[in-house]
Amino acid sequence: MADEETSRVEPDAIALKGKDPVKASLNPNVFFQETKKELSQVSWPSRQQLISESIAVIAMVALSATLVYFLDQLFVWAQTQVFPS
Repeated sequence: MADEETSRVEPDAIALKGKDPVKASLNPNVFFQETKKELSQVSWPSRQQLISESIAVIAMVALSATLVYFLDQLFVWAQTQVFPS
């Protein structure tokens, strides 16, 4: 277990190479290099997966909004029953 922890190298440690970490973290070149490296490791969804999950999110938002609307109408009706105008 200790060998795994000591052999692990932080991604920004490679870019720093003995430089001051504060100065290197403010360097735009280091930032963009690390960003490019991280984005290359991302598992991007396929077009079909993106479309199907977007449709699912939109459907759930619409369903939630409809539920909130009907609950609001229920409370408005209950209010008029308790406090008639």
